[in-house]
Amino acid sequence: MENRLNYYQIPREEWRLFYRDHYVPLSSQELMRIKSLNDVISLKDVEEIYMPLVHLLGMRMQSRNYAQGKLADFLGIKRKKPPFIIGIAGSVAVGKSTVARLLRDLLIDIFPHNKIQQITTDGFLYPADELKKRHLMKRKGFPESYDMKALINFINDVKNGLPAKAPVYSHSVYDRIPGEYDVIDQPDILILEGINVLQLPSNQQIYVSDFFDFSIYVDAAEPLIKKWYMERFDLILDKAKDKPEDYYHAYAIGDRDVAHKMAEDLWSDVNHKNLHSYILPTRNRADLILNKGKNHLVDELYLRKFV
Repeated sequence: MENRLNYYQIPREEWRLFYRDHYVPLSSQELMRIKSLNDVISLKDVEEIYMPLVHLLGMRMQSRNYAQGKLADFLGIKRKKPPFIIGIAGSVAVGKSTVARLLRDLLIDIFPHNKIQQITTDGFLYPADELKKRHLMKRKGFPESYDMKALINFINDVKNGLPAKAPVYSHSVYDRIPGEYDVIDQPDILILEGINVLQLPSNQQIYVSDFFDFSIYVDAAEPLIKKWYMERFDLILDKAKDKPEDYYHAYAIGDRDVAHKMAEDLWSDVNHKNLHSYILPTRNRADLILNKGKNHLVDELYLRKFV
C-alpha cells in the first residue's frame, strides 16, 4: 500500500490489544445472520478487530460532541448534537456490507440509548429505465450512474436533523424498488456504506464524505476480491434457481460456464476499471483502512495520524 506517511500501520496482533475487555456481544448464530453470502468472519475477528474499532468510535463520538459544544458556545447558539455519520467504502465484493451490519449491531449493543441506522448507497443508483435512457447500463456502478445530487441532499438533511428518505435497491431484481424507501429520522449514528462514499461527485463541489465523522475503507488485493466476487456470483445463482422473478434466474438455470464467462467479462469491463479509476484512488481519504488477506481475515489496519 502506497502513501503510508499519514497513517499508523498497525498489525492485527497490536490492534487487538487496544481493547482489553474481551467482551463480544454477539453469538455465533447472530454473526451468521450478519455476514454476507461468502464473507468469512468469526467471533475472534469481532473481539480482535471490531470491538477495538467500536471503542475507537466511542472516543471519536465523545470528542466530536465536545467540539460541537465548544463551537456552539463560541457562536452563542443553542447546542445541538448532529448525527455521527460513519462512511464505509471499498470495492464490490470486498465485504463492506458485512462490516456495516456488524458495526451497526455492535454499536446498538454498546450504546443502547442511541438510535442507530444503516443504509447503502445502492438505492441512489438511477433506476434501470433512466440508466437505459442515458445509455449507462454498461456503466452501472460508475460515478455517473448514481444520482449524486439526491445522495448529497439526503446526507445534508440527515446531518441537519431533518427526516430523510433513501430509495431501496434490490439485488434480486437488479433495480430500485418503486415507491419503497428507508426512512432515516434523526438517528444518533448513521452508517452509510457504498463503493462511492469517498468519491467527489461529478458536477458537484462537495464530497459526500464532507458530512462524515469517521470513514473506513475495506481493502484487499484485487486477485482476492475477484475470487470472492466469483464465489459470491455462484452463491447468487444457487439462490436464484427456484426464483423465476430473480434477475439471475436465467443464468442460474442455464449453462454455468456461460454464466461464469459473463461474470468474468463484467469484472474485466466494469468492476476492474471502476476499482482502479474511481474507488481505489479514494482509499487514502479514509480515516481507517482495514486490509484483508486470505479468507477475509483483517491482517493490518492503517489509522490516520491527523484528525
